[in-house]
Amino acid sequence: MKLWHKLSASVLLTGFAVAAAPQFSHAQSVIKIDGSSTVFPIAEAVAEEFQISKKGKVRVTVGIAGTGGGFKRFCRGETDVSNASRPILKEEMEACAKAGIKYMELPVAFDALTVVVNPKNTWVKSLTPADLKKMWEPAAQGRVTQWNQVRSEWPAEQLMLFGPGADSGTFDYFSEAVNGKAKASRGDYTASEDDNVLVQGVENNKNALGYFGYAYYIAHKDKMRAVPIVNAKGKAVMPSIEAVNDGSYEPLSRPLFIYVRDTAATRADLKEFIEFYLTEGAALAKEVGYVPLPEQAYKVALKHFNDRKLGTVFGGVPEVGVTIDNLLAREGKL
Repeated sequence: MKLWHKLSASVLLTGFAVAAAPQFSHAQSVIKIDGSSTVFPIAEAVAEEFQISKKGKVRVTVGIAGTGGGFKRFCRGETDVSNASRPILKEEMEACAKAGIKYMELPVAFDALTVVVNPKNTWVKSLTPADLKKMWEPAAQGRVTQWNQVRSEWPAEQLMLFGPGADSGTFDYFSEAVNGKAKASRGDYTASEDDNVLVQGVENNKNALGYFGYAYYIAHKDKMRAVPIVNAKGKAVMPSIEAVNDGSYEPLSRPLFIYVRDTAATRADLKEFIEFYLTEGAALAKEVGYVPLPEQAYKVALKHFNDRKLGTVFGGVPEVGVTIDNLLAREGKL
């Protein structure tokens, strides 16, 4: 059974997962990955297939500490690869530099960050960024507690919010896109680094609204409803692979990354794993519900890895509105 199809809550809640089923020997090597729960489904799928191909000689562990939590471990030298649903931030770059950790930044897919409501919610047809800001800005804490405070025509019923915790790159990106600052958000909502907790919260509460990566919506779309987001052109757009590719799903479309520690990259097992990731990962990213990059992007990323191209094409600050074309242009200049 392919584990990523179920995005197993029991696996995610452990804090880390072994992403494949083969029996392991004492002579096996171990590749340690941690970070974004958004990137987890891709990493888990790649890890499982890679371990099967290696017939138990390599073990890959995948954790879900969140993007920020993952970078903390990565910059302490505790992991080989860090999953990230946003680019590395300045303070994380400084922490890595202080510890002598150098890295390669490799984009692996795009995500349509998805806002969801319970299927019994009949009043929300679409949401604007302004609507989302009314719900999620710091000033809403303790004040905006009912749906009719967002739009007067909506019912006077409790607004129940579910979202990632502060260590999450999804939290950072959403807060930047909606509230204008990466760490700016109300704090009185149900928060978790485990997206399955958020999924269950929305599934079980009529008045709930939450947000998380597209793959988690796809895996549970029969139990929740994605909300179209009104873009800068005034069009309400559903999250989809097509809408990410054509740039119409904004501002909640974003690139996903892995960061590889340079000293770990000298190991044969990790080199083989990254090569496998960048050749087989596109199909697996699509299978779990994300948007694969164009073939050329993976070729460029693999070349950067083999050439030991260090650093980031971003400036250490959160950015909203990066398209696939824009990302490819940046990667070409690294």
